[in-house]
Amino acid sequence: MKRAEGRANDELRAVTLERGTNPYAEGSCLVRMGGTLVVCTASVEDRPPPWRRGSGLGWVTAEYAMLPRATTERTRRERNGPGGRTSEIQRLIGRSLRAALNTFAFGERTVRIDCDVLQADGGTRTAAITGGAVALADACKWMEQEFDVPNPFGRLVAAVSVGVVEGEPVLDLCYAEDKVADVDANIVMVEPDRFVEVQSTGENDTFDRPVLDHLLDLAAGGIATLFAEQRKVLG
Repeated sequence: MKRAEGRANDELRAVTLERGTNPYAEGSCLVRMGGTLVVCTASVEDRPPPWRRGSGLGWVTAEYAMLPRATTERTRRERNGPGGRTSEIQRLIGRSLRAALNTFAFGERTVRIDCDVLQADGGTRTAAITGGAVALADACKWMEQEFDVPNPFGRLVAAVSVGVVEGEPVLDLCYAEDKVADVDANIVMVEPDRFVEVQSTGENDTFDRPVLDHLLDLAAGGIATLFAEQRKVLG
């Protein structure tokens, strides 16, 4: 199979992580994965979710949105609250980023990670997790300095898409590949090699265990590269 960008089947798209892009947020990161561009900002709020009140513990949650012209045709803004797809993505991002923490003992506060897609070319949710982890790391460091609490950030978390396109397992699908994929999967891992989430779906065909194992190996290799990029940008 010849891929659109001339990549090998086990090759990521060009990755760029730009830390501290929003001077007002407690943490921020602009992440580019090929043609996908997502800005992630972390805001520390002095209130926990209602069910955390009185516990002394904080929480991490995420919100996700796609700008109207992030895609080839304009998408309407979700003015009446997130739709089903958006809600599912937000929950995935939140679960993934909470896996990065060692503790929630940073006071009754909420760290809210906003992930806004500026340009979409496949893999927006996985890019949001990878960039959101950088923003979260800086927000945790900010809380440590501002409130004299132990830094709750424990380990890096990153994510990537994999799939089967034209019968071949491939890493980091762009939109043109994603829309025709027989199998599509989103894999989230924490450093160095533990899985947070494995979402794998037979879109147009079923798949067997060896194919799943191949996809997981591809994802693990790609995510190892993303961990290295995160470490580099975080210094």
